[in-house]
Amino acid sequence: MEIIISNSSDKPIYEQISTRIKSLIMDGTLSAGEALPSMRALARDLHISVITVQRAYEDLTRDGFIETVSGKGSFVAAQNREFIQEEQLRIAEEFLLKAAQIGKTHGIGYERMADILKLFYEE
Repeated sequence: MEIIISNSSDKPIYEQISTRIKSLIMDGTLSAGEALPSMRALARDLHISVITVQRAYEDLTRDGFIETVSGKGSFVAAQNREFIQEEQLRIAEEFLLKAAQIGKTHGIGYERMADILKLFYEE
């Protein structure tokens, strides 16, 4: 499992970790029941605090992506991909609503906003 963190990113490190693991789960690279590295091992590999990894794993557990079994470790949870995608779509809709409101308020046309979204999507 390859996780690359960026100290120059505006996202906190724990969020970069959880986002990457979510991505690996959603694209099928990590499958249900697969063991994740222990918090200590991942912290050591990434040269970060165990507390940072713990925060990422807690977020992943809360969001239903992983399950942690005391004394055994953390594992990819059985997923309902449609449910997860629907939840992510809801979050995206909230951001798009904010973007649309900003665009309307400041006279930025739909075509320009759509071009910006397309640019970000293709990155």
